[in-house]
Amino acid sequence: MRKHYIDNLRSLTILLLFPVHTLMIWNDFGNRFYIWIGENRLLSTLIVSVNPWFMPLLFVLAGMSARYSLEKRTVRGYILQRTQKLLLPFILGVLLLVPLQTFYARRFFDAYAGGLLANWRYFFTHLTDFSGYDGAFTPGHLWFILFLFLISMISLPLFKYIPDQKAAEKIEKMSIWGIASLSIPLWIMYHIGNFGGFSIGKDLTLYLFGYYIISNDAVMETMEKNRRGLVVSWCLGTGALVVLYYRFHYYGDLWIDLIGWICILTLLVLGKKYLDRTCRLLRSLNSASYPIYILHQTILVALAYYVAQLHTKIPIQISLICMGTFILTILAYHLIRRIPVVRKIIGIR
Repeated sequence: MRKHYIDNLRSLTILLLFPVHTLMIWNDFGNRFYIWIGENRLLSTLIVSVNPWFMPLLFVLAGMSARYSLEKRTVRGYILQRTQKLLLPFILGVLLLVPLQTFYARRFFDAYAGGLLANWRYFFTHLTDFSGYDGAFTPGHLWFILFLFLISMISLPLFKYIPDQKAAEKIEKMSIWGIASLSIPLWIMYHIGNFGGFSIGKDLTLYLFGYYIISNDAVMETMEKNRRGLVVSWCLGTGALVVLYYRFHYYGDLWIDLIGWICILTLLVLGKKYLDRTCRLLRSLNSASYPIYILHQTILVALAYYVAQLHTKIPIQISLICMGTFILTILAYHLIRRIPVVRKIIGIR
């Protein structure tokens, strides 16, 4: 039986990227964005309130989905499916979409007056810090697609060596404290394969937790029995996180991993209770979630470049960029899905 709450949580998390990436235009994290108007502590604190969990949650959900997918597919079929859905869109996205983001970044920061083709050549012949804000090569927001593909392939030998049925014997005995303490290995693995804050070690761990632990029915039952405690911990932890960042600019690794993991557990429990259903709208959103992810940031950066020149008040700029990007992304998705060849760029079957 399909677990609809996994699809719905994934879709809602991806929709959250519209406001989060919009607010990045005013971040005070010490690094720029493709379009960066200036620092704003309040807007940065809003990002911080969701940042510990919203991308990690996607890797946990991907791990859960992998377990259910491998139950009905051969390993060869799974590899083919991952290649078509992740690797191909990543390659084509880096070729066609990400360079456009760096084009607008160069125009915004460096008053670049060249054309798209010259910028495309510059993109593939210069390498700096992988941010792309200076026009040099970057995977951009498609780092998530690349990481997910690599993790999917790396994990397959482990899944064969340690079947989930074998691991279940010990996992089913975990208490809520044991489940919550998994934030410690997350913190440790964060420092392995870390590229400018994007850690393949941590994301691999989250993926494995989703595959072996969270997808286990006994573990989910334990979490559901402690739902109230998880919700209270989520609220108190997020409140403390907001105060610490807004007042003291504090954003510690171990603390963030603990709060992020508690938030993920809480959302999974609440998702199973309230989101385990489907309808035509949700099915459409679920099928469009990855294409939306691939398209949204390029559209957002291009739109933000022009909105930034209006010099209007920040709330108006946020509204124009966030809502405008959402509308244009949906329109682009429905246009592209009608073109047989182009639709492969964004992973539409």
